[in-house]
Amino acid sequence: MAGPSRMQMPGTTPAQMMHHQAPMHHPYNQAMQRGLSPAMQSAIERKRAMQQGDPRAIQQQINRNKKKRKVADKILSRRVKDLVPESQAYMDLLAFERKLDSTIMRKRLDIQEALKRPMKQKRKLRIFISNTFYPAKAEVEDGEESVPSWELRVEGRLLDDTSDQNKVKRKFSVFFKSLVIELDKDLYGPDSHLVEWHRTATTNETDGFQVKRPGDKNVKCTILLMLDYQPLQFKLDSRLARLLGVHTQTRPVIINSLWQYIKTHKLQDKHEREYINCDKYLQGIFQVNKMKFAEIPQRLHPFLMPPDPIVINHTIVVEGQDAGKKTSCYDIEVEVDDTLKQQMNSFLLSTQSQQEISSLDTKIHDTVETINQLKTNREFLLQFAKSPQEFINNWLVSQTRDLKVMTDVVGNPEEERNSDYFFQPWSQEAVCRYFYSKVQQRRAELEQILTKAN
Repeated sequence: MAGPSRMQMPGTTPAQMMHHQAPMHHPYNQAMQRGLSPAMQSAIERKRAMQQGDPRAIQQQINRNKKKRKVADKILSRRVKDLVPESQAYMDLLAFERKLDSTIMRKRLDIQEALKRPMKQKRKLRIFISNTFYPAKAEVEDGEESVPSWELRVEGRLLDDTSDQNKVKRKFSVFFKSLVIELDKDLYGPDSHLVEWHRTATTNETDGFQVKRPGDKNVKCTILLMLDYQPLQFKLDSRLARLLGVHTQTRPVIINSLWQYIKTHKLQDKHEREYINCDKYLQGIFQVNKMKFAEIPQRLHPFLMPPDPIVINHTIVVEGQDAGKKTSCYDIEVEVDDTLKQQMNSFLLSTQSQQEISSLDTKIHDTVETINQLKTNREFLLQFAKSPQEFINNWLVSQTRDLKVMTDVVGNPEEERNSDYFFQPWSQEAVCRYFYSKVQQRRAELEQILTKAN
C-alpha cells in the first residue's frame, strides 16, 4: 500500500469500489457514470460479466493476464523478503534459471549452426558378389532342350546396422550413383557385354542387382561402382592433390585447404589484400603470377574431376568342381548421415519440454501473484487494526480521489452539493463572467445569422 492517500480494500480495484459504493450515493453515482470514459465503461462491463460467471469473459481475462506476464512478475518484493527470509532461496533459483535459459539458448543456436553443415560418419559397406550356375537339362516339358546359364548377383549391407531394430534399413542402391558390369567382350560381343544402371529422379531403390546370361564357360567381369556422395565430392588434379594433401573432397573443403596453404606460406599480398602472390608451385598449376581471391573457385573448376569409381574384378566360375554357387565379399567405406544429426533435429523440434516449462512458469506467476495479494491483505488489516477510525476516514478520502481521477470530474462534487459553497466571495464575479460569456456567445450567433441573411 503506497499510503493513506491510495487506500483500497484488498482484492478490489477502484472500479470495483465505485460499483460497491453505488447504493450509498445513487444520484451522485449516476452523474459519475455519465462522466466515465468509454474505456472505463468497458472495463466495468467486463468486470460485471466475470462476476456473473460469463465463460467468454473469464477466458478473455485469462488470455490478457498471460500476455501481460513478464519475467519481472516472478520477482518477490523486498517487503516479502523481509517478512520471509527463506524466500531468498527462491530468488537464487530464479537467478540460476536465467543463467540456464541463456545457456540453453546458446546451445540451441550452436545446434542450428551445426545442422547447416553436413554431418557424416564413415561406415563399412560389405558387398556380396555371388554367381549361380544352372546346367542344361536334357528333357523339359515342351520337348526343347534347355541352355546352360548363370546368374550374377551384387548385394550388400552395412555392417553393425542391426543395433537399432526400429531404424529403417537402407537399401543397397542408395549408396551408389551408377553401377556398370562389364562382361568378357569376346564371349558376349560388343552389343551385350555391358550392363548399366544409373540413378534418376524416379529410381526405385533395391536391395541388389542381378544379371542372367547363357553360357557354360568361366567369365571374367569388371564391376564399376560410383558412390553417390552427398554433398558432391570431386577428385583433385594430381599436382594440386599432392600440394594440398587432398585427393577427393567437397568443394568447400578443397577451397579451405587452398586457403590454409596460402596462409601458411604467407602468399597474401601485403598491400593489396584481395590478391594472392602465387609461388612456383601455384604458378605451375594455375599459370598465373597473381590472382584475386574471388577468382579461386573459377580457377579451381578445371582441376575438379568426378571421383574414381570402385573397381572390382570378379570371375564367374561355371566350370570344374567350383561350379555352382560361389560368393565373394568386399568391404568399402561409405559416408552416411550421422545419427547425432537426427537427435539434434529432434531436440530442436521437440515441444514437450517447452509446454512443461510454460506450465510451470504459469504456476510460478500465479503463486507470486497470490503472495503479493496476501501481502496487500496483511498490510490492509494491520493498518485497520492500528487505528480503525482514522484508517476508514483516510480510505474514504483515497477512494473519493480515485473516483475523481477516473471520471475526469472538474472541481469538488462533494463540496458543490452544499449551498454554502455558492455564497463565497468569488461567486458574484463567477456569475458575472458566466453571463458575459453567454452574451458574447449569443451576439456572435446573431452576427453570423445577419451576415448570411445579407
